[in-house]
Amino acid sequence: MSQTGHDDADVIVVGAGPGGSTAAYYCASAGLNVLVLEKASFPRDKICGDGLTPRSTREMVAMGLSLRPEDGWIRNSGLRVVGGGHRLELPWPELSSYPSFGLARKRMSLDHTLADHARSAGAKLLERTNVTGPLLDERTGRVIGVTARPVDDDGRRSGDEVTYRAPVVIAADGVSARLPLALGLEKRMDRPMGVAVRTYFKSPRHNDTMMESHLELWDGEPGRSNLMPGYGWIFALGDGTVNVGLGSVSSTAAATKVDYKDLFAKWMANAPAEWEFTPENQIGPVRGAALPMGFNRTPLYTRGLMLVGDSGGMVSPFNGEGIAYAMQAGRAAADAIVQSRARTTDAARERALGTYPRIMKEDLGGFYTLGRYFVKLIEHPQIMRLCTKYGLPRPLVMRFTLKLLSDCYEPHGGDMVDRVISGLSRLAPKA
Repeated sequence: MSQTGHDDADVIVVGAGPGGSTAAYYCASAGLNVLVLEKASFPRDKICGDGLTPRSTREMVAMGLSLRPEDGWIRNSGLRVVGGGHRLELPWPELSSYPSFGLARKRMSLDHTLADHARSAGAKLLERTNVTGPLLDERTGRVIGVTARPVDDDGRRSGDEVTYRAPVVIAADGVSARLPLALGLEKRMDRPMGVAVRTYFKSPRHNDTMMESHLELWDGEPGRSNLMPGYGWIFALGDGTVNVGLGSVSSTAAATKVDYKDLFAKWMANAPAEWEFTPENQIGPVRGAALPMGFNRTPLYTRGLMLVGDSGGMVSPFNGEGIAYAMQAGRAAADAIVQSRARTTDAARERALGTYPRIMKEDLGGFYTLGRYFVKLIEHPQIMRLCTKYGLPRPLVMRFTLKLLSDCYEPHGGDMVDRVISGLSRLAPKA
């Protein structure tokens, strides 16, 4: 890890999604020379629900982002849960650790905003730069940079391959995880894997002040038709449109044969007419993406490479939320890198970098383990049906539901529900 004087940056970040841009922002704010390589050009789209829980909002606030409505943000006040014949409106909890509001913003503009924020802190962003693999030290096998090539807007090669060098590389390259895979870091088949599809509709619901979650999906009238696998969401974006999608989760990474677009079409065919979720109001196709969950690729740091966000499988098994954890990981990774720069020997720098996976597992490992148990319980639609029908009306169960589905609980102190979740997270294995 010794410095050669020929590095192009102090740290290279591969991918300018929320995790990569957050890491770049914090590293650049600490005075490091940061190079961000992004294969697309902004603005660019990503498959996402576009809804941000208070946990995500906390990360936005910590970065000093302006969250005013005139800057493109819409606030939401809580979660509406629909299922088991119930329709409950649950305000976001009042906690000291998180704000009591969530946000919504299309990934098309959210990611662009975060990347620009990293640039404003001093990070250098190269768009249309497709990273092709890690650059390894021939003697130690350590990652000392990456190879990349310029591409056009369609992803076609448009120039010669280039080598970029840095003593640390952050892989924030999404679910494809090409850099980790090049080092032999395969996904764990014993971890949950989700799939989500979504599209946009013009709808009078665009100003809804609550995020809406449907815990049951029916192919006809609820209770009198077939219960389909998965859960649905409706997130208002305040610009005349809503993000509507559904997801399904399996307790293992084995591929499923579910036709999610067909499932989505059946759900939409029975949507209330007043929502106006009709083909003529649909904006863009139904698109899907995988959701790697529960640290499904480890180790999170090895040989000069850090995994952040989807590349490390950081999506929550409880609700499919990935942005908050990608940003949390970006912040933690940046802190470890900044600390390593103050060390005077290779061994000391390596010890500092090694704090990153320990911190992430300490903070989230037990919680993700609880999430794996949760997925094993609810991946069967009939079990989910019983849980929603008989559990949701109970106030205590409802409070647990809100805090688990929002991933927002007081880690130290709080009410009885917070203490139970925190206690179980500490006791659960952090593997």
